[in-house]
Amino acid sequence: MDESVKEAFRKDGAVLIKDCLSESQLAQGYDAFKWDVENPGPYVFRALDGTSLQTHIDNSNPLAKDRLDEMVAAMPFGELFAELWGSEHVWYFAEEVFVKEGGKSGRGPWHQDTSVLPWAGRHWGNAWISFQKVPKKNSLEIVRGSHLGIQYDGASFRNPDDPTDPVFDDGTWPRLPAIDKELAADPNAYDVLSWEVEPGDIVALHPHCLHGGAGVDEDFPDRHTLVLRFFGDDATFRPLPESNPRYARNGPLFAEEMAKLNAGDPFRSPVFRQLV
Repeated sequence: MDESVKEAFRKDGAVLIKDCLSESQLAQGYDAFKWDVENPGPYVFRALDGTSLQTHIDNSNPLAKDRLDEMVAAMPFGELFAELWGSEHVWYFAEEVFVKEGGKSGRGPWHQDTSVLPWAGRHWGNAWISFQKVPKKNSLEIVRGSHLGIQYDGASFRNPDDPTDPVFDDGTWPRLPAIDKELAADPNAYDVLSWEVEPGDIVALHPHCLHGGAGVDEDFPDRHTLVLRFFGDDATFRPLPESNPRYARNGPLFAEEMAKLNAGDPFRSPVFRQLV
């Protein structure tokens, strides 16, 4: 891996990695994606912006865990993230799937994954994989360098009228800024990264980055995306605020395992597949 790619990830929090997956690996990933969509788990979410379009989001589906653990172990992600971070070890956490269809979906709200997941440290990474060629205007967007900045409270994804709606609303963290509104008033208000993505490419991003997904439209009506999450040696447990029982302290995913960890503990558990 070129040193400039590693440096971009360290400084910017996100980088496009071209031709990461072979055609057969991409096909295997798409089969796993479609199985996951047809066999949703307990965290499936099908309403984002109040429209009637088809939107499907699922996260850490326990029904898919065994097959995805095996699939990911046979792909290059362990070596990729070990090199990207400079970590001796890499573990696979879980997946998230996104289906946007119908050509009328608004963008996913700006957010940080760490607002609802108890994660801290430098060695976290999401591999954002699309199975269609994604134009830049319909692609994932990331605020450059925001993984090094403030932890915001939001977005809850539950108020279609307010994309800054907080998750905890208890004063622990500042409310998410109205990034889209600020960008509309001043296109230079934030330094936003985005790329055209070809099948086989991945966008690697730190989950503390402020990021959001641009919508689909008549020119690009359907987008199917698989996100795979990884962590390395510098990954620790950071308890969440207690004020929202849905997320309190441990977050909604693998909550029993998270309950065994204390603040600052290395993020380890035998439930997560070690790749390297």
